[in-house]
Amino acid sequence: MLNIHYLELFYYVARHGGIMEAVRNMPYGIQQPAVSAQIIRLEEDLGLTLFQRRPFQLTRAGAELYDFIKPFFANLDTVEQRITGGVGQQIRIGASEVVQRYHLPEIVVRVRARFPNLKLYLREGYQPQLESWLLARELDLAITMIEGKPPPGIKQEELIRLQLALLVPEESQLRSADELWREDRIEEPLIALPASEGICRHFQRELEKRDLEWFPSLEVSSLGLVEAYVANGFGVGLGLHIPKMAPAPELRWIPLDDFPPIHVGALWVGKRSRLMEAFIEECHRRAEWMRA
Repeated sequence: MLNIHYLELFYYVARHGGIMEAVRNMPYGIQQPAVSAQIIRLEEDLGLTLFQRRPFQLTRAGAELYDFIKPFFANLDTVEQRITGGVGQQIRIGASEVVQRYHLPEIVVRVRARFPNLKLYLREGYQPQLESWLLARELDLAITMIEGKPPPGIKQEELIRLQLALLVPEESQLRSADELWREDRIEEPLIALPASEGICRHFQRELEKRDLEWFPSLEVSSLGLVEAYVANGFGVGLGLHIPKMAPAPELRWIPLDDFPPIHVGALWVGKRSRLMEAFIEECHRRAEWMRA
C-alpha cells in the first residue's frame, strides 16, 4: 500500500511546481532534503518517475497520480470544517514538566469551557525535542523557552520573560550569587538540566562572560527533579524564578537578576486553528496573572 504521507508531499510538489516551492507553501514545516528523500521513496515504491526535476514537469504517470489524489488533499480543510462543525477539538501539546504540572491545568479548564469536547494529548520535553516533534508533525503546539531564530517552518510568539535563579536549602548560608562569583573556585555541586538544554546553555554563556567556570555535577531531566535533589542536600540547583510559584518550604530561590531573562513562548507550524488560538490566548492570560 502506498504511504499516505508520501502522497501528500507529492500533492504539494505537483501543485506548486517543484520541491522548493512545495516546502515554502506547505502548511507545516519540513526540510527540503526530507521531502526529496520521501518523494524518491514514493517513486521507488511505484517503480516510476513522477516528474522531471529541471525544468519541473509531471510525467504521464505523475499527472495521472496527481489527478487522482488532488480531490482528497485539496478538500481536507473543507471536510474537517464540515464534520467538526467548523471547529477541531483535538490538540497535541508539548511542554516541560513544570508547565504541565502548574500552569496547563488551569489553561485547559478555561479552554474546555469553550470547547467542551476537547481531546488533549500531552508530551513532556524541552526546546530542542519540542521543535523536532513539531517539525515531525507529532505536536500541534509547544510551550517552551525560545532561544534565537526558530528552525524554518516553526513560528513563535513570546508569552513571558523569566529570570534564572539558583535554588538552595532554606538553611544555606548562601545569600547571593555574588558570594559564589567571588570564590576562586566554586566548590558547591551544581544540579541542572542537561548541558544541551536552553536554560543550561544560557547560564553557561553568562558565566563565560564573567570569566567563571561552574559546570553541573548532577544532570537531571526536569526542573522538578532539580528541586527534589536540592531538597535532599545534593547541591545548588539551577532553575527559573517563576512569579507566584514558591519552592518547597525547605528551599528558597536566589534570583540571578543581573543575567538576561529567559524568553518563554508558544511554538507551532502552519496555520493556527481556532483551538490553538484559544490555547495561546489563555497562555497569555496566565502569563499576565504571573506578572501581576
